[in-house]
Amino acid sequence: MAEIVLDSVTKRYAGDTLAVSDLDLDIRDGEFMVFVGPSGCGKTTALRMIAGLEAITEGEIRIGDRIVNDVAPKDRDIAMVFQNYALYPHMTVYDNMAFGLKLAKTDKSEMDKRVKEAAGILGLEEFLNRKPRALSGGQRQRVAMGRAIVRNPQAFLMDEPLSNLDAKLRVQMRAEIARIQDDLSVTTVYVTHDQVEAMTMGDRVAVIRKGELQQVGSPTNLFGQPKNLFVAGFIGSPSMNIVASRLEQANGSIKVNIGGQQVTLDDQATSRRPDLKSYAGKEVIVGIRPQDLEDASLASDAPQHCRLRAKVDLVEALGTETQIHFAVDAPAVVTEDIKELAADVGADQLQRLQERAEEGRNEFVAQLDPKSRVKNGEQVELVVDTSQMHFFDPKTSLGIYGDGK
Repeated sequence: MAEIVLDSVTKRYAGDTLAVSDLDLDIRDGEFMVFVGPSGCGKTTALRMIAGLEAITEGEIRIGDRIVNDVAPKDRDIAMVFQNYALYPHMTVYDNMAFGLKLAKTDKSEMDKRVKEAAGILGLEEFLNRKPRALSGGQRQRVAMGRAIVRNPQAFLMDEPLSNLDAKLRVQMRAEIARIQDDLSVTTVYVTHDQVEAMTMGDRVAVIRKGELQQVGSPTNLFGQPKNLFVAGFIGSPSMNIVASRLEQANGSIKVNIGGQQVTLDDQATSRRPDLKSYAGKEVIVGIRPQDLEDASLASDAPQHCRLRAKVDLVEALGTETQIHFAVDAPAVVTEDIKELAADVGADQLQRLQERAEEGRNEFVAQLDPKSRVKNGEQVELVVDTSQMHFFDPKTSLGIYGDGK
């Protein structure tokens, strides 16, 4: 095991294309670190530089106590798990798992011991004599992991290893990978485009945008205190509701205008974000997570000053929760951050965002208790948990907090 340190690492391709810019990151010994971000953000390039599959342009990479800038991939004592499994179709599961050990001329009894131990960890004992074509996608992925485990490397590097699996199997496999990594306590760097995968697996998550590190922290930290609008919009499912607003101060309280309706912040909200007071009378960007809206009929004791009224456009009853979609009469926020997030979902989403901005309307999602009985087309009153609202500076896109945060 070893820590991995990236010190001002930059990758520049021919034509001065910047893939990774000045990346500083300290991945702790035994930590499960996840790189996440939109397609083309540089996360895989960063992983490949750690592996030695991409040469770095500037900076320094250390694995354990060694600077590995000029060390060949095979000599870095790391093991990679790829998206496409990279199994040899003519070899058995046993031989696929043992292949790296054979190249390293490992003693036969030691090799056999390691392969069978890894097979036990991964539940592959009964498949050791099968060829990859006789295995399911999940079983093939386990074999690819087994091939990495048997080498007892200082670190695992995983590049979107679950992207070829169906949704149900992905959930199962991400739980297994997290369990195995925790059992082995091997430093792991995991690349994914799926922020749910990142949030459920990582000890810490590094959010990358256009080759630059936006924020690194625990899933709870990223969700609760996003550093900027990009992190706020990328982390969370469903995505955070984001709207342009204006703060007003009256009778010692701060009021937020949301589509012509006023919500008063409670003391907890303002104490957590003391810098908000300096924005009184100014424009801000407001973020409300769908989880922080509730059907007022199920929260009758909630004060009137933290309620919004809306017409329900769509109800999705999911069993464990009810999601409703509704419109707010306020223009959609169209910053570079938000446009990039919309484009990452699809070109149609970017077009829809721009249309809503022109129409002066914004689409919101609320995640309600399944006991809610709201119907399509009905008027609904929603309670906002103002202590969990987020605020961003419209010029810098940075979160508004205070006390050095």
